[in-house]
Amino acid sequence: MIAVIIRIALRYGAGILVARGLIGAGDAAVLSADPEIQMALETGVGLALSAATEAWYVLARKFHWLK
Repeated sequence: MIAVIIRIALRYGAGILVARGLIGAGDAAVLSADPEIQMALETGVGLALSAATEAWYVLARKFHWLK
């Protein structure tokens, strides 16, 4: 499911970059269709979610939110 969301986000992001004239249409197609970029983003999203979970746990321990 996360791969689908990332692919959609890449397409919208590439569309925004093309609309602003920062990249060409060909580059945008490569950006949104490249499986290596999608895999790297999936890994990054997974790491960010893991870090956020661990940070939330540390805050919960620090402020005694756990019961």
